[in-house]
Amino acid sequence: MHITGRVLICDPIDHAGISALQKAGMTVDYCPNIDGKELIYKVKDYEVIVVRSRTIISREVIDAAINAKIIARVGVGLDNIDIDAAKVKDISVINAAEAAINAVAELVIGNMISIARNITRADAEMKKGNWIKRDLIGTELSGKYLGLIGVGNIGRNVGRIARALRMNILGYDVIPISQDYIKEVGLIRTDLNTLVESADFISCHVPLTSDTRHMLNAELLAKMKPSVYIINTSRGGVIDENALYQSLKADKIAGAALDVFEIEPPTNRLLVGLPNVICTPHIGSQTKESQELGSTVIAEKVIQIMYQKSNIH
Repeated sequence: MHITGRVLICDPIDHAGISALQKAGMTVDYCPNIDGKELIYKVKDYEVIVVRSRTIISREVIDAAINAKIIARVGVGLDNIDIDAAKVKDISVINAAEAAINAVAELVIGNMISIARNITRADAEMKKGNWIKRDLIGTELSGKYLGLIGVGNIGRNVGRIARALRMNILGYDVIPISQDYIKEVGLIRTDLNTLVESADFISCHVPLTSDTRHMLNAELLAKMKPSVYIINTSRGGVIDENALYQSLKADKIAGAALDVFEIEPPTNRLLVGLPNVICTPHIGSQTKESQELGSTVIAEKVIQIMYQKSNIH
């Protein structure tokens, strides 16, 4: 399969995808630090635009992309792309959701264990020369209830690993959950209120939309157990950070592990600085395996779509 066309890569991606695009016949310009103004100036020359989470593909960018056929996101979410504007221009918008399934799920489980056993606090105090064993009474995951808000690809994988740890799985989603998966992990379907009232751990796996923005607000946080731990690897805007800060500060909930924030890098230093919060800089898919797979998956999808479009025309 040989295709032509120019590809603009706006964020760092694994070289495997770049190599695949070049082998297919495409010209690839790798500009991982391009800024908004330069992007608007250059984008007119490209049929394919590849981004991760850093680059914003706004309506203005899309209007300038007069030759664009594909906007590709090496990752899961599409909230940094104006999908409606792309649709008007008949530009295909694709992602590599498959690539992050395992990496994000493992981070969720790692964060659950870490926050339940005070691992980051223990490490920090040990490095200061402090032996605070008596203060570090943790909790076990086995037998606890894990509430999955969103039971898509990543949520399901989290549930599978958690089930192997002998956790009980609660699930809430606006999309029907497959009966096969329900049987596989013994999932208990609930409404959102029941989930937040019942869960010992809550993990968020929903896209950021007008319906999900601040879905975990002060009202829902107030319904949670004081012993609950919240893990968010989806999008920061799913949780009202100010309400979360107040709940954590007042010990109304036990802790949170956050890989995503409403503004990135986060400006809410009070939340980040709390001792019962674990923070990571949006590293959910930051594994060698996930990065290579994401880059390769996007390249394969771009090649296939470009081939189909060339045959149509």
